[in-house]
Amino acid sequence: MLAIIFYANTYQNEIAFDDNVVIVKNEYVLEGFAGIHDLLTHDGYESYYRQFNSGNQLSGGRYRPLSLLTFAIEQQFFGAIPASQVDSVLHQQMTVQLSGAYGDKMLHEMHLRHLFNILWFTLSVIVLLYFLRYIVFRQSPLMAFIAAILFTIHPIHTEVVANVKSRDEILSLLFICLTFICAFKYREKGKKWLLVAALASYFLAYLSKEYAVALVGLLPLAFYLFNGLSIRKSLTSSIPYFAVTLIYILLRLQIVQPAADNADQSILNNPYAFASGSEKLATEITTSVRYLKLLVYPHPLSYDYSYNQIPYHDFSSPLVWLSIAFYIGLIAAGVYTFRKRHVLSFAIAFYLLNLLLVCNILFDIGATMGERLIYHSSVGFVIALAWALAAAAEKIKPVYYGKAALSAIMLALIGVCAYATIVRNKDWKNNLTLSYHDLGSAPNSILINANVATALMNNSDAQKDSTNRNKDLRQAINLFGKVISIYPAYDKAYVNRALGYFRLGVLDSVLVDLNKARTLNAVHPQLPDIYYNLGIAFSNNKEYDNADSAWAITLALNPGYSNARAQLTQLRTARMQADNTAK
Repeated sequence: MLAIIFYANTYQNEIAFDDNVVIVKNEYVLEGFAGIHDLLTHDGYESYYRQFNSGNQLSGGRYRPLSLLTFAIEQQFFGAIPASQVDSVLHQQMTVQLSGAYGDKMLHEMHLRHLFNILWFTLSVIVLLYFLRYIVFRQSPLMAFIAAILFTIHPIHTEVVANVKSRDEILSLLFICLTFICAFKYREKGKKWLLVAALASYFLAYLSKEYAVALVGLLPLAFYLFNGLSIRKSLTSSIPYFAVTLIYILLRLQIVQPAADNADQSILNNPYAFASGSEKLATEITTSVRYLKLLVYPHPLSYDYSYNQIPYHDFSSPLVWLSIAFYIGLIAAGVYTFRKRHVLSFAIAFYLLNLLLVCNILFDIGATMGERLIYHSSVGFVIALAWALAAAAEKIKPVYYGKAALSAIMLALIGVCAYATIVRNKDWKNNLTLSYHDLGSAPNSILINANVATALMNNSDAQKDSTNRNKDLRQAINLFGKVISIYPAYDKAYVNRALGYFRLGVLDSVLVDLNKARTLNAVHPQLPDIYYNLGIAFSNNKEYDNADSAWAITLALNPGYSNARAQLTQLRTARMQADNTAK
């Protein structure tokens, strides 16, 4: 019930952040059942990359088909788009954005997808509670209940629930918990179908997201701590699950393609591209501690922490060494409690192993940090916090006062977190509301600045008053200028600023930005259309030399652009006839 109350207002949310990439502009999702085979046999972002004539831009790729399959199944019932029509729909979205009846239909569908996200999250916290009650806190139902409540109400989870794309996080934790439950049930009852269920859950956890690999360490640890097995027996009991890991790795290697040659050159996909090796490591260490800060005090929240929001650190910074000291202490506490078979050992391991997967030290994840990335580690955090709260309450005598104090603390936390979560959910309504709000939280993020500028551009289309329309366009142009000052090699910023100038009628500036974008990325899919339309505008202004040049560039970028060829031929023929008449 708490999960539904906390996130009910996300039902009215629309499209935000990576929803565009994963759902709205994913041809395989739009095809419904017909796209399932492609979703299972391609990188998760393959469709989006292909639309921009590029290969895999993220180190290690993204093979997480399970959440995409749920989106495709939903799309089938909403109304799948035939494969023959998908390209035209995607082209429309790229050039004029969502509009008209199709735009209204897509927004209605997104409302329903948000509802499904709430239901998936609710199911996951119910399963989490059972996992905590059955395995982690067998002797203390109260601690299990407190931990589940703390997880459910934590505001840092707003990104996971309020952003439909992050369903992969929800499904991943859901199937990880089911893996634990079925594995322990099998140890308890010895029925083969429970082992099959455990292995199937584990494989589905992998298909949700790569966090499942943490169970290579966590599952034998749980057998040791909570089942009383020896270390050797814990490891041998985990061998079938290790086999699932091997199968997934082999499958992934067959499907995910290596990163494109230029992938690591993009600061958007490699936030440490401008850092030295020591700066990269130092910054990764300090950034990982920011997650703990947000778990303890989740304010302010932001959907993006990309370059240049988090500055680079080096090992001369005291913060780096404080962070190292913190992790040494945490690991030491984990070892000490491991020897005592204490629940805190599991909490620390759950926190650290999942954090290790997303902090960039072992794997480059293509981002500095993200609130969704701490979703799994937060389970370890709430286990430790629940134990600490319940243990502290037990020390208060008489017992009644301890229970009263614990109840008061939990009620206060629920109230504060309810306010923070419900308010934050509203920010996730769409890219405009989200980016506007988070620009104050992360003013130096190139992604947030670019997204606010893009939202202003889109908003200008809906403005009936020309003064307000031009105001939005000028603000967008200024923000794209800020993006370019932070990252001068960002081709999309030049393209989008060119579109802003085009709508204002400042054609010379359009040409300057387009030429710069063309030198950075000659295969940008929007360039031929924009150059063509620029040629039309120059021609209408009787700037025929510039029109000739714009159409010639259009044909150089896309030799099959028939309209540009016709316009260029007509223009040159007319000019030749005019020259002959003059002679």
